[in-house]
Amino acid sequence: MRSHKNNQLRQVNTIRYVLPFILFIIVASYEVWEHWMLEHTLSFDFHLTSEVLFFGVFGPTAVFIVLSFIARLLTNEIAVSAELEVLNRNLEHIVAERTEALEARNAELADANEELQKLDQLKSDFVSLVSHELRGPLTTLNGGLEVALHNADQMPPKSRRTLELMAQESQRLTQFVQSILDVSRLEAGKLALTLGPVAVLPMLRRTVELICECGDREVVMNIADNLPPVWADELSLEKVVGNLLSNAAKYSPSDMPIELSAKQANGEVIITVADYGAGIPKKMHAKIFERFIRIERGDRISTKGWGLGLYFVKALTNAQGGRITVTSPTQDNPKTPGTAFTLSMPITAEVPEDD
Repeated sequence: MRSHKNNQLRQVNTIRYVLPFILFIIVASYEVWEHWMLEHTLSFDFHLTSEVLFFGVFGPTAVFIVLSFIARLLTNEIAVSAELEVLNRNLEHIVAERTEALEARNAELADANEELQKLDQLKSDFVSLVSHELRGPLTTLNGGLEVALHNADQMPPKSRRTLELMAQESQRLTQFVQSILDVSRLEAGKLALTLGPVAVLPMLRRTVELICECGDREVVMNIADNLPPVWADELSLEKVVGNLLSNAAKYSPSDMPIELSAKQANGEVIITVADYGAGIPKKMHAKIFERFIRIERGDRISTKGWGLGLYFVKALTNAQGGRITVTSPTQDNPKTPGTAFTLSMPITAEVPEDD
């Protein structure tokens, strides 16, 4: 490219010197010949001299100036092209260096990611192993405490109360170990799910009566008629709804009811568990489904938990092809803004047989 421009510049320089000279020779020769033919004598009078100066000098001079301007433009263009070539070479060198550094960094990140995956797997295996080993002693401990509580009436009140607290904490630890095992199996893809059609109304009634830890809390059910069955694992879906009901009972005033509703919309069955508690800040709506995340605020500081419940609920819901979302506040009352968790489960056309 630069050589082509240099050739053009040499040609323009040659033309701008040669062309004015040729024009001068042509004009001067023509004027002299014209006067000779008309007057048959050659005398350099004012008329001849002015024509030679105007056409033979001023014209070629103008051509020379124009060609000089063109030559200058070409010179500037060549200089700019040279600078651009230098910049391009420098840029290519910089890009090559940065690309090499980025490839090295990517390789380091890949190695670090692989190492983190190995560590995460080791952590999961270790937690699963420890939790599995704890189940046996905890089962024995729970059985012994249960037997001891049968004869608690013969104990002093203080000893009986201590034994009851031990039984409660042992049961809570057992639930914690079971939650860790369930989460580990789910993350490893080893939690067996038996998907099939599930009748919604009987499942919700059974969950309220037998599974959720709601105590004496009133659960107001608003279930639409003729709900179609959903495609899910019945036991797992019961765990999900039971966990949401237990959370609602745990994080809302004891004198306020819990609302459980179900309806059909957009090819799904929508199950909603709503409470009249303190609500969840909007900035925490996404984080509450992460592991070991708890909202420690006001009336919730004394509430016991491990921050695994909602993480397990979401993972278990997704494994069944469903979705879970949270809405808060749900009420206009600033004292009890409330929270609503919504499950969206796919409908199946097959009607299950249910006793």
